[in-house]
Amino acid sequence: MRIALAQINSVIGGFNNNREKILSFVRQAEKEQANLILFPELAVCGYPPMDLLDQDCFVEMNIRTVHILQRELPRNIAVGLGFVNRNPYSRGKNLVNEYGILLDGQLVFEQFKTLLPTYDVFDEARNFEPARKWNVFEWKGERIGIAICEDVWRETDTPGTAYLRDPVRQLLNRGATLLCVPSASPFVAGKLAIRRNLAERIAHRGNVPTIYVNAVGANDSIIFDGRSFVVAPQRVTSQTTNSRVVSLQCSAKPFEEDLVIWDSAKKLPPPVSVLPPNNTLNNELDMIEDALALGIREYMNKCGFTRCHLGLSGGIDSALVAYLGVKAVGKDNVVCFSMPSRFSSQGSKDDAAELAANLGCRYETLPIESVYTSFLSTLADVFENRPFDIAEENLQARIRGTLLMAYSNKFRSMLLTTGNKSELAMGYCTLYGDMNGALAPIGDLLKTEIFALCRRINEKSQGKNVIPPVIPEAILTKPPSAELRPNQKDQDNLPPYEELDEILKLYLFENLSADEIVKRGWDRELVVRIMRGVAFAEFKRRQAPPVLKISPRAFGMGRRMPIAREAYEV
Repeated sequence: MRIALAQINSVIGGFNNNREKILSFVRQAEKEQANLILFPELAVCGYPPMDLLDQDCFVEMNIRTVHILQRELPRNIAVGLGFVNRNPYSRGKNLVNEYGILLDGQLVFEQFKTLLPTYDVFDEARNFEPARKWNVFEWKGERIGIAICEDVWRETDTPGTAYLRDPVRQLLNRGATLLCVPSASPFVAGKLAIRRNLAERIAHRGNVPTIYVNAVGANDSIIFDGRSFVVAPQRVTSQTTNSRVVSLQCSAKPFEEDLVIWDSAKKLPPPVSVLPPNNTLNNELDMIEDALALGIREYMNKCGFTRCHLGLSGGIDSALVAYLGVKAVGKDNVVCFSMPSRFSSQGSKDDAAELAANLGCRYETLPIESVYTSFLSTLADVFENRPFDIAEENLQARIRGTLLMAYSNKFRSMLLTTGNKSELAMGYCTLYGDMNGALAPIGDLLKTEIFALCRRINEKSQGKNVIPPVIPEAILTKPPSAELRPNQKDQDNLPPYEELDEILKLYLFENLSADEIVKRGWDRELVVRIMRGVAFAEFKRRQAPPVLKISPRAFGMGRRMPIAREAYEV
C-alpha cells in the first residue's frame, strides 16, 4: 500500500483554509497514486484549541468541515485526519479528540484519543473524554491501528505519563499490521531522537511498521517541527545471526510543510552501517535557530503582522533577536532602534550599528536623554532627594519601552522582546520596560545557550565566507550589562551565568529541591538565593509576553506557579 504522510501547518480556527489545504495535499497524494493519506492530530481545527472548545460553534465547525470534506475529497483514497467531535458516550466530558478515516464520501472509521496529557503545555483531560474501545481499520490488505500522539508516549519515562491504559497494546492485540501515530508534538531540543526511539521500540515489540505524522508550524508559544517519519522492522539473516532490526524508511522535512510517500510493499533494507547521531550540539543549535525563526514568522503571520521591530542595545540578547527576526521575515521587514542614555557606552552604540549593517535592516537612533532628564525633573520632589537606585535605572527601560510601543501603534509593527530565560527566572528585567512586546523569541533560552547559539551562527556565516561574522565579536566577548548606571555589569546583580544556568536546569527541569541540588555539589547559599529569586519574580513572568518554547519546561504555558506563595523549597 502506498501511504502519504501529509505534514501540514493548520491554523487554529482556520477551518476554511485548513480544509483547502487538506484538499490540496490529498490531490497531490492522489497524483502519487497513494491509497491512504494521513494528516496530523486535530488537523481540521489546529492544535491546541484550548478554551475555544467551550464554544459550541467551534465544535460545530469541526463537524461541518468534516462533512464538507466527505463530499469534496477524491474517491478511492482513504483520508485520515484529526478533529474535535461530540462525545457519543452517555457519560463523561462533552467532547472527544477524534481521528477519522474518510473514504468515498463516508466517515468509515473513528478512533478517539485515549491518553489525555495534563502536564507541561497540555491540558486535554479538561475537555476530552478518553477512548473506551480500540479497533483497526482494514484497507488494501492491511489492518491499521491508530494511536493518537500521547497514546504512544506511555512507553517513555516522561513525568506525567504513568498511564494505566495501554492503547498500543490494545491495537496490537487486535491484529494491527500498521501503527499510525497522528501527532501534534511540540518541538523541544533533542526530542526527535526520543520520538524515533519510541517508535522503533514499538515497531520492534509489535513487529509492525510505525508511521509518525507530526504537525508543523507554530501557535503562540508552541512550535511544531514536523519531521514525520516511518520506521519498520526488517529481518537480518546471515551465517551467524537471524534477528529483527528496525530501520528508518523515510522522513519529512523539518519546520516546513511536506508530503512524503511510503510504499509498505517496498520496505528498505536495514542500514549497513551505523549512521552518526543526529543530536550533536551543532545540529541541535541549528534546529533551535530554525525553530525560533519559524516561531516568529508564524506568530506574526497568524496574528496579522507583516513587520517587526526591537530595541538594539549592542548586547548579545538583542543581537540574537534581531538576527532571528531578519531570518524569519526578511531584512526589509525589521527595524532596530538604538535608544542611548547617559550610561550607554560608545562601544555598545557602535556594536549595535555594526550588527544592523551586517543584517542589512533599517537602523534608527532615538536618544532618550532629554526624556529621561524631564522625567527626573518631574519626579524630583516626590523622590525626596533620595540616592540614585533601581527606580532611576528602571525609568530608562520604561522610556524605551514606551517609545517602542509608540512605533508599534503608529505602524502596526510587532515589538519583539529581547529578554532571556536566565533573566526572566531571576526577575532581572523591567515590567513595562524591556519586558514590553508581543513575543519573547529567546525567553526560553538560558544565557549560556544564547552565547552558544550566537557562536554557532557566526561559525556558519564564516563557513559561507561572510567576513566579518554576522554578530560582531565584541558583542560575544564583552561582559553583559544593562547599562542603566555607571560601569554596571550583570554579575553585579546575578550569579555568574555558568553557575546560574546549571542550577536553574536542576530546579526548573528536574524539579529538585534545595537539599537535592546541594547534594549535587552546589553551594547552599547560592542555591537558596537563586530559588528565592525565581519565586519572587513570578509576578513579573505572569505579565511577560509569550515565549517560544524550545526546552522541556518553558515559563508561561509550560510552568504554572501561583504568584502569592511561600518558597517552601528552600
